[in-house]
Order: sequence, then structure tokens, then C-alpha cells
Amino acid sequence: MTEQLSYNELLASLTDEALALTNPIIIIDGRAGSGKSTFASKLQNQLFIEGDSAPRVLNMDDLYLGWDGLNDGVSYLQRIILNPLLTKGSASWQEYNWDTGQRDAWREFSGGTPLIIEGCGSLNTTTASLTNLTVWLDAPEQLRRDRWRERDGEKFMQFFDMWAAQELDFIAREKSPELANYYLLVQ
Repeated sequence: MTEQLSYNELLASLTDEALALTNPIIIIDGRAGSGKSTFASKLQNQLFIEGDSAPRVLNMDDLYLGWDGLNDGVSYLQRIILNPLLTKGSASWQEYNWDTGQRDAWREFSGGTPLIIEGCGSLNTTTASLTNLTVWLDAPEQLRRDRWRERDGEKFMQFFDMWAAQELDFIAREKSPELANYYLLVQ
């Protein structure tokens, strides 16, 4: 069941719940420009202030294979990161380099601290059952477009509609907002 809280209430609730768990995995999903990265950063800081160590944030932007790679990134998250992490206790993966169009830098995670995964597609029927806490952020389309433009610049606006179409297909198939423990409408 999805619970709706204010921004600060959600931050406080997630912090309390995560600190009560051992090595929790937290997913923050929503459409592009909904505020996932900002919320993940604030949660990371709050968990660090109130906990024993700094949580790790994994950005889905580092897993997608380019502008048409949402589904590939989701598959990579599940196969290469979450499944090994849950079965072996550690995972290693390569980040996608948007400049070269290749996976290059290796990263690894072996637990010991909360893991926050943020990005489009991170919440789906598979990951909902593998993780502890899930959040869906929503925002009006114009706000999302404005944030995209501010973050990525005018030259990347050409990709907004292509990316949005992938998101809509993914959400229709996976019902991601319905899988979330928490829902936040960002204004």
C-alpha cells in the first residue's frame, strides 16, 4: 500500500525505517525531472547524520545504455547488481560512459551501509521484491521539462520526448507507482 507524506515527513520516515534495518536497499523512482537525485542525496545526508556510515547512492543514469537504454539499464541493475548483491553479498559492475558510449569504470558494493538506488525504471515487479523501501516521486510535466532543461541544457531537450515515451511504456508494463511503499507529489 502506498503511503503519501509530505517531503520532510517522507525523508524522516525513510530515515527511521532504514536505520532500523541491516543493510537496507532503498529505491527512489519516478519520471525524469521528478526530483529523484535530489531526494536521494538528501536521504543519503540524513542517513549519514543519524547513522553510523555514509550510504551509497547508485544512479540509474550510470547503468542506461544511452538515450534509448532504459530497459537495458533496468536489466543490468537486476542481473549484475541486485542478484549478486543478494546472493553473494557483493556486486561489481561497469558504469556507462555517456561520452564514449561504452561501459568503462568499474564499481563495487559489498554492503555494510544502506544502498540507495535512484532513477527511472529502478522500481519494477522484480526489484520491488528484492528491496526494503520503495518511493515513487511524481511531478507535473512542465516542471519536469523545466528541470530537464536546467540540468541537461537546451541541446538535450531533443531527447526528452524519446525518454518520456520509454518511461510511459515501462510504467504501463510494470505499474511502478503502484509498487511503491511511498508516493510523493513534488510541486
